[in-house]
Amino acid sequence: MSTRDATALRIAIIGNSGSGKSSLAAKAGSGLKLPVYDLDLLHWHADGRKREEAEAKILVAEHAAGAAWIIEGVFGWLTEIALPRAKALVWLDLPWAECREGLLQRGAQHGETEGDQAALLAWAGDYWTRTSSSSFAGHLQLYETFGGGKIRLQTRADVSALPPQTIRRLAGENDAF
Repeated sequence: MSTRDATALRIAIIGNSGSGKSSLAAKAGSGLKLPVYDLDLLHWHADGRKREEAEAKILVAEHAAGAAWIIEGVFGWLTEIALPRAKALVWLDLPWAECREGLLQRGAQHGETEGDQAALLAWAGDYWTRTSSSSFAGHLQLYETFGGGKIRLQTRADVSALPPQTIRRLAGENDAF
């Protein structure tokens, strides 16, 4: 891949809370020399208040307008803003036991209280029964309709074993990997 092609890498990573999106994005960002944008940081203010929806969408659109990036998060309604420019989509479709373990291991983040974390665990546990764009059904729709290269990983071991170079190759595909 030429240097010019490398700067055109735009990758979206979706999945339930605790699935390992941030860890995979950090690993891929480091290996591929790409900036990583966490949708949590675009959806929430640093003090824990939710951003206005329009403001969050503008922030995602600004980041997605860049030449190269990784955007990761659970929020399907924000991922939809970036997907038209994405070259690859990675869906971490892990079972609840693995997501729950991931959430418990990472602990509170972004100023979360114990109550916030309990609410997040409950919300993440409802991933398969919710019908919003930030649910299993919403992510399945994003995955099925995405026209670029894509891969669906269903175990933590598969996520851990995915090398950044595979994601680079995936960004040049127009099909499921």
